Amino acid sequence: MDLITLRAGDAAIELAPEAGGAVTRYWHARGPTTREWLRPTPAGALRAGRPDRAAAFPLVPYSNRIRAGRFSFRGRAVVEPLNRPPGRHAIHGHGWQARWHPTDVRTAEARLEYRHPAGAWPWAYHAIQRFTLAPARLTVELSLTNQSAAPMPAGIGWHPYFPRTRRATISADVRAMWLTDEEQLPTELVAPPARPFGRGRDNCFVGWSRRATIDWPELGARLVMRAEAPLDYLVVFTPARRGFFCVEPVSHVTDAFNLAEAGRDDSGTLVLEPGETLRTAVVLTPEV
Repeated sequence: MDLITLRAGDAAIELAPEAGGAVTRYWHARGPTTREWLRPTPAGALRAGRPDRAAAFPLVPYSNRIRAGRFSFRGRAVVEPLNRPPGRHAIHGHGWQARWHPTDVRTAEARLEYRHPAGAWPWAYHAIQRFTLAPARLTVELSLTNQSAAPMPAGIGWHPYFPRTRRATISADVRAMWLTDEEQLPTELVAPPARPFGRGRDNCFVGWSRRATIDWPELGARLVMRAEAPLDYLVVFTPARRGFFCVEPVSHVTDAFNLAEAGRDDSGTLVLEPGETLRTAVVLTPEV
């Protein structure tokens, strides 16, 4: 599998276009010290068909779960493949399991593209990721263009995995939180708890400021994540007894298309007209 490595000063990032356009590693190396800002991809995971074990991957044309892979949009029934067996729901869209193509690679920049033909998802679309690395910053630009002749429901986001240490913390201002059932599908919008980002969490938060801070006190390290509109929702996944956690800026709540069809106007569901493009960006700024 061909990997792309970008470098800027002490910073480096590794990309796997063939494996979901994923980031496999993002780190700083200063003398004998190497700081991993994202969870490094385990050896062999991508070759084994496990892009969910990468350091980060794109979310297009929707994020998180669609209940049973089924929804209706403007009278049209859509049935998505259940793409992570034995899970009973479609999850994370298509891009994370697809081959992306590098179309512009430089020392510290790379552009990856993915074209999805109409099929079970009855709209053709074109997605682009552009990575720009600086010594103290990583910028990930994302775009999604509807290339079909009909309006398309749409979502976009980015799914990074961060290394967990015993004292690691997540900080972000949020206004509300979706409670979920045993399958992590939304049930009720409530005020966030006093400790919204504790262990064992898998929830979508609403009204965040598009700024989150991750601290690793025992390492003396911090990372600030900023996102652009329309990434107005934040999914936080903090599984117990695992060596990682996720802080995912996304454009809509979990199962948004079904919530919108049921009459909710706060799901974050977007509609792209033919030829219309949705653009956003996520910026990671490490501090040591």
